[in-house]
Amino acid sequence: MPQHGSDTRTALVVVAHHRSDSLTAHTARRAAARLETAGYRVDLLDLHAEGFDPRMNVEDQPDWGNREKTYSQETHTHMRRILAADVVVAVFPVYWQSVPAVLKGWIDRVWNYGFAYGRSRPRLAGKRMLWLGLAGATSDDPVAQGMQAVLEANLSAGIASYCGFSHSSVGLLLDAEERPQRVDAEGNLLVGDAVAGTEREAQYADFDRRTLKFVDEFLANEPVAA
Repeated sequence: MPQHGSDTRTALVVVAHHRSDSLTAHTARRAAARLETAGYRVDLLDLHAEGFDPRMNVEDQPDWGNREKTYSQETHTHMRRILAADVVVAVFPVYWQSVPAVLKGWIDRVWNYGFAYGRSRPRLAGKRMLWLGLAGATSDDPVAQGMQAVLEANLSAGIASYCGFSHSSVGLLLDAEERPQRVDAEGNLLVGDAVAGTEREAQYADFDRRTLKFVDEFLANEPVAA
């Protein structure tokens, strides 16, 4: 793991879940701890805990004729946190093969015209992005492959790359539900028994292992400074 010493880098870890005791929040904390071990200063942004309003408003509506538009104070505060970060890590439950409304609204309001896009050289150019999505589908569910492809196209290509990020990857964390569930070839929903005790502990341990593997692989792709 790289240790940056006096040149400590910053990682903005964005949590998009309404419960602090959720597996999503736990996963964000595990990822943040790994980043700190790697020498990053972590700025933890819990969108729900900080009361972020994902709804678009007149003040933050893009003005296509003015890329220098001054947006709301709340939005500019979040913009500064993104600018201060070398990497951004978003941790969220997968809803309908996409991100939750609070995360989508954060992108809509903060990753705005004139800031994240709309310039020959994006202000976010060179930053790196990791998306950690927790999904209830099991690893052997046929929907998993398509879900990965949809998330990569939407998040990495459609958002991060479009906004100038030099690298973006999606870590899809399957088997997030207590009761395993999948759809069979005939379209039937199959729900298994809830796991508990040592089996549940082993499931959590494996989930943590997969989370850290995604973080480690992301950091391993970090460009070497000249």
